[in-house]
Amino acid sequence: MPLLGCIADDFTGATDLASMLVRNGMTAVQTIGVPDGKLPKADAVVVALKSRTIPAEEAVAQSLAACDALLAAGAKQILFKYCSTFDSTDAGNIGPVAEALLRRLQSGFAIACPAFPANGRSVFQGHLFVGAALLSESGMQDHPLTPMTDPNLVRVLARQCQGSVGLIPFAVVEAGEAAIRREMTRLSEAGRRLAIADAVTDGHLVALGAACAGHALITGGSGIAMGLPENFRRAGLLPARENAGALPEVQGACAVVAGSCSRATLGQVGLARDHVPTLELDALATPDADALAGQAASWMDGKLSGERPVVIAASAPPERVAALQARLGRDAAGALVEETLARVAEALVERGVRRLVVAGGETSGAVVQRLGVRSLRIGGEIDPGVPWCWTEAAGGMRLALKSGNFGARDFFLKAFSHG
Repeated sequence: MPLLGCIADDFTGATDLASMLVRNGMTAVQTIGVPDGKLPKADAVVVALKSRTIPAEEAVAQSLAACDALLAAGAKQILFKYCSTFDSTDAGNIGPVAEALLRRLQSGFAIACPAFPANGRSVFQGHLFVGAALLSESGMQDHPLTPMTDPNLVRVLARQCQGSVGLIPFAVVEAGEAAIRREMTRLSEAGRRLAIADAVTDGHLVALGAACAGHALITGGSGIAMGLPENFRRAGLLPARENAGALPEVQGACAVVAGSCSRATLGQVGLARDHVPTLELDALATPDADALAGQAASWMDGKLSGERPVVIAASAPPERVAALQARLGRDAAGALVEETLARVAEALVERGVRRLVVAGGETSGAVVQRLGVRSLRIGGEIDPGVPWCWTEAAGGMRLALKSGNFGARDFFLKAFSHG
C-alpha cells in the first residue's frame, strides 16, 4: 500500500512531485487520471488530473474521487499538489479543492506552500517571487489560461475560499519545526483552515514538512514534499533505498513536442533551433489541427534518429497567443494546440520515437491521453522537477513531461544524454 497519496492538478506537476519524492528515497508511480483498479506498488502514488483550468465543481469532484481511491489503497497522508506559480483564477481551483479535501478528510487545517527555491520560486511575507521578480512581473501575468496578476497569495487564496486564510510568516518558519507547529495550532484555533507558508530555502521546506507529519492533508508545490519521506523513515515505515528511480533501458528515436508559451520554453525552443532540426507550427496562420499535424508529419519523415532529437513546437509569444485567442476564443485556441500536438506525438511514436519530451502541462495531458498512457514509473531528474519516466505504452518508452516554466535553456538538447 502507498504511504503517501498525492493528487496533482496537471500532468507535468504530477511528475515534478513524483520526482521530488524519488530524489528523497521513495519509489513513485504516477497514474493518469483517477485509477479504477488496483494501484501500482510504490511508496507514493501520484494521481495526475487535468483539473487546473476546468470548472471548479468538476475539479472538486475529480479530486475527491482521487482522494477516495488513495485512501482505499491505504494512503496514510494526502498531498494536494498545484503549480509553484500558484496558477489559478479567482474562482479556483486551488481553494475549492483544498477546502473540499479538508472536509473529506475531516481535518481542521492545512498549509499552502508553492515554494520551490531550486526553480526560483519563493514565498516571503505571503508574496510569491519568481527569481527576483514578483509573480505579477514574471511573465505569468500573460499566461493564456491563468494570468497571475496578484503576487499576494493570502489575498489570492482568500478570494477562492469560503473560510479565511492565514499566514505562517518568514520569522516563524526560520525559527524551525517547533515554532511552525505552534503557529499552525494558533491559526487553527483562530478559525483559519488554510494558511500560506513562507519559504525561501530548502531548509524551510524541510521544516514545514516535518511540522506537518501528523496532518491528514498538505497542499503546495512539489517542494513541500521534500521533507515528507523522512517523516515516514522516522516512523519506521519507509526503508532506506539505494536507487528509487531505476528505470528500464529503452532504445529508439528521440523527439520533443512543445506547446507551452512560457518564457522558459520559448527560450528552449530558440536555442534548439540553432542546433537540431526544429519545426515551429503557426496556429495563427493555419488554425486547423488536421493541416498542422499533416505539416508536421511530412516534415519529420527522414529526420528521426536515436542520436539527436527533432523539436516540433506550437509555442508562441504572448502577442500571437492573444491574437489566436481573439480569433478562436480562449478555450478553442488551447484545444487546437493540444489536439495538434497530441496527433504529432502519435505520429512520432508510430515512426519509432521511444524517448519523448513534452513541454507544457496542458500539452502533456493531451499527449499521454492520445498515447494511451495509464501510469508512469518515475526515474531520475534531467533538471530540477523534470524526471524521465517509463511507461508500458508503445511496447515500452520513456517520457519527460516538462512544466512550461521548468528546465534550463539547453534542456531540449541535454535531456537525451541523461538516463
